Amino acid sequence: MNRQTTLLNSQDAPAQWWVVDAADQVLGRLSVKLARVLMGKHRPTYTPHCPSGDFVVVINADKIRLTGSKADLKVFQRYTGYPGGQKRFSYRWMLENDPETLLERSVRRMMPRNKLRAHRIARMKVYKGTEHPHQAQRPQPLP
Repeated sequence: MNRQTTLLNSQDAPAQWWVVDAADQVLGRLSVKLARVLMGKHRPTYTPHCPSGDFVVVINADKIRLTGSKADLKVFQRYTGYPGGQKRFSYRWMLENDPETLLERSVRRMMPRNKLRAHRIARMKVYKGTEHPHQAQRPQPLP
């Protein structure tokens, strides 16, 4: 077994473009797959300190499933900083009104909390319908 860790230069690994159809997929399981691809852990040359992940285009984000009663019981919270400024939304409301944010925050929380997280999240493009403006990059379906 090789004990030497592969050290990757970020210019040596060109990023690929993948397209993922989120229709009828469970939110958590899809988020795990997307986080692995965005971090680059699917490649044999994965290096933790280099941004070696790929670009991911997610379509049909409005058709994501939540299992059990999570849609009604889980709550998305945010705070404006002012007294009485706490906003609470159920996951069902988020799924109907803003599914892009729901998926993005789910993937963001599955990534390591370091300086590369914002760079990796920026490589994920999420769209409600089947149309996306990234046809020129020729994204391949994620296996």
